[in-house]
Amino acid sequence: MDRLLADCRARLGFDLLGNTWNPVVLLALAEGPRRPGELRTEIGGISAKVLTETLRRLEGCALLERSVYAESPPRVEYALTGLGRSLLEPIGALGRWSAEYGDAFVAAQGWDD
Repeated sequence: MDRLLADCRARLGFDLLGNTWNPVVLLALAEGPRRPGELRTEIGGISAKVLTETLRRLEGCALLERSVYAESPPRVEYALTGLGRSLLEPIGALGRWSAEYGDAFVAAQGWDD
Protein backbone atom coordinates (compact mmCIF):
# COMPACT_ATOMS: atom_id res chain seq x y z
CA MET A 1 0.00 0.00 0.00
CA ASP A 2 1.11 3.55 -0.62
CA ARG A 3 0.71 4.49 3.04
CA LEU A 4 -2.89 5.61 2.37
CA LEU A 5 -1.93 8.78 0.54
CA ALA A 6 -4.76 10.80 -0.97
CA ASP A 7 -4.33 9.08 -4.35
CA CYS A 8 -3.80 5.57 -2.94
CA ARG A 9 -6.18 3.03 -4.52
CA ALA A 10 -7.04 1.55 -1.11
CA ARG A 11 -8.68 4.86 -0.20
CA LEU A 12 -11.31 4.23 -2.89
CA GLY A 13 -12.62 1.21 -1.02
CA PHE A 14 -12.37 2.84 2.38
CA ASP A 15 -14.28 5.90 1.16
CA LEU A 16 -16.91 3.75 -0.51
CA LEU A 17 -17.53 1.60 2.56
CA GLY A 18 -17.27 4.59 4.89
CA ASN A 19 -20.70 5.80 3.79
CA THR A 20 -23.22 4.15 6.12
CA TRP A 21 -25.74 3.23 3.44
CA ASN A 22 -23.49 2.13 0.56
CA PRO A 23 -22.62 -1.35 1.88
CA VAL A 24 -26.13 -1.84 3.26
CA VAL A 25 -27.72 -1.18 -0.13
CA LEU A 26 -25.18 -3.39 -1.90
CA LEU A 27 -25.92 -6.25 0.50
CA ALA A 28 -29.66 -5.76 0.07
CA LEU A 29 -29.18 -6.31 -3.67
CA ALA A 30 -27.07 -9.46 -3.24
CA GLU A 31 -30.01 -11.77 -3.90
CA GLY A 32 -31.09 -10.01 -7.08
CA PRO A 33 -32.80 -6.93 -8.50
CA ARG A 34 -35.11 -4.92 -6.25
CA ARG A 35 -37.46 -2.00 -6.61
CA PRO A 36 -36.79 1.05 -4.40
CA GLY A 37 -39.81 0.31 -2.20
CA GLU A 38 -38.63 -3.25 -1.67
CA LEU A 39 -35.20 -1.99 -0.70
CA ARG A 40 -36.64 0.45 1.84
CA THR A 41 -38.69 -2.33 3.41
CA GLU A 42 -35.77 -4.76 3.49
CA ILE A 43 -33.26 -2.22 4.82
CA GLY A 44 -35.47 -0.34 7.28
CA GLY A 45 -34.53 3.00 8.79
CA ILE A 46 -33.62 4.67 5.51
CA SER A 47 -35.65 7.56 4.11
CA ALA A 48 -36.76 7.61 0.49
CA LYS A 49 -34.53 10.63 -0.13
CA VAL A 50 -31.40 9.00 1.31
CA LEU A 51 -32.12 5.76 -0.54
CA THR A 52 -32.49 7.65 -3.82
CA GLU A 53 -29.22 9.53 -3.20
CA THR A 54 -27.44 6.27 -2.36
CA LEU A 55 -28.79 4.46 -5.41
CA ARG A 56 -27.72 7.32 -7.69
CA ARG A 57 -24.25 7.45 -6.11
CA LEU A 58 -23.74 3.69 -6.49
CA GLU A 59 -25.07 3.77 -10.05
CA GLY A 60 -22.65 6.61 -10.81
CA CYS A 61 -19.81 4.44 -9.48
CA ALA A 62 -20.88 1.63 -11.85
CA LEU A 63 -21.75 -0.62 -8.90
CA LEU A 64 -25.47 -0.74 -9.72
CA GLU A 65 -27.53 -0.69 -12.86
CA ARG A 66 -30.98 0.83 -13.11
CA SER A 67 -33.61 -0.77 -15.32
CA VAL A 68 -36.81 1.05 -16.27
CA TYR A 69 -39.71 -1.03 -17.58
CA ALA A 70 -42.35 0.46 -19.86
CA GLU A 71 -45.33 -0.51 -17.75
CA SER A 72 -48.17 1.41 -16.25
CA PRO A 73 -47.20 2.58 -13.70
CA PRO A 74 -43.52 2.53 -14.73
CA ARG A 75 -41.38 0.02 -12.86
CA VAL A 76 -37.77 0.69 -11.87
CA GLU A 77 -35.39 -1.92 -10.52
CA TYR A 78 -31.80 -1.80 -9.35
CA ALA A 79 -29.30 -4.64 -9.63
CA LEU A 80 -25.64 -5.14 -8.85
CA THR A 81 -23.16 -4.94 -11.69
CA GLY A 82 -20.19 -7.30 -11.76
CA LEU A 83 -18.14 -4.58 -10.11
CA GLY A 84 -20.79 -4.17 -7.39
CA ARG A 85 -20.93 -7.94 -6.85
CA SER A 86 -17.14 -7.94 -6.35
CA LEU A 87 -17.66 -5.90 -3.16
CA LEU A 88 -19.88 -8.49 -1.49
CA GLU A 89 -16.94 -10.52 -0.13
CA PRO A 90 -15.15 -7.56 1.53
CA ILE A 91 -18.46 -6.32 2.94
CA GLY A 92 -19.21 -9.84 4.18
CA ALA A 93 -15.77 -10.01 5.83
CA LEU A 94 -16.49 -6.78 7.69
CA GLY A 95 -19.88 -8.18 8.72
CA ARG A 96 -18.22 -11.34 10.06
CA TRP A 97 -15.73 -9.21 12.00
CA SER A 98 -18.61 -7.20 13.45
CA ALA A 99 -20.46 -10.34 14.50
CA GLU A 100 -17.37 -11.74 16.19
CA TYR A 101 -15.98 -8.59 17.82
CA GLY A 102 -18.98 -6.24 17.95
CA ASP A 103 -19.74 -6.79 21.63
CA ALA A 104 -16.13 -6.13 22.63
CA PHE A 105 -16.01 -3.04 20.40
CA VAL A 106 -19.22 -1.61 21.89
CA ALA A 107 -18.01 -2.32 25.42
CA ALA A 108 -14.67 -0.61 24.73
CA GLN A 109 -16.49 2.49 23.49
CA GLY A 110 -18.68 2.60 26.59
CA TRP A 111 -21.81 2.53 24.38
CA ASP A 112 -23.41 -0.24 26.42
CA ASP A 113 -23.66 1.83 29.61
